[in-house]
Amino acid sequence: MLFWIALISVVVMLSAAVAVLLLENYLAATAALSVVSLALSVLFIVLQAPDVALTEAAVGAGVSSVILAITLRRVGLWKIEGEK
Repeated sequence: MLFWIALISVVVMLSAAVAVLLLENYLAATAALSVVSLALSVLFIVLQAPDVALTEAAVGAGVSSVILAITLRRVGLWKIEGEK
């Protein structure tokens, strides 16, 4: 059972990482990067490293995604449909 969870987590990480490279919208790429970090957290749970998983989820998916989104907003690269 743990093998399948780990395999699904790796597949999600790889597909989200490819999405980060292919997406033209920077905000969507930031969200995909957050998905990579969350899938890595699940993989750390499967590997029985809950402390590392919590740190990865907090820093990787939480703090760094928020900082990147704020940076995109300040630089002016955050474009939402219908916004001038």
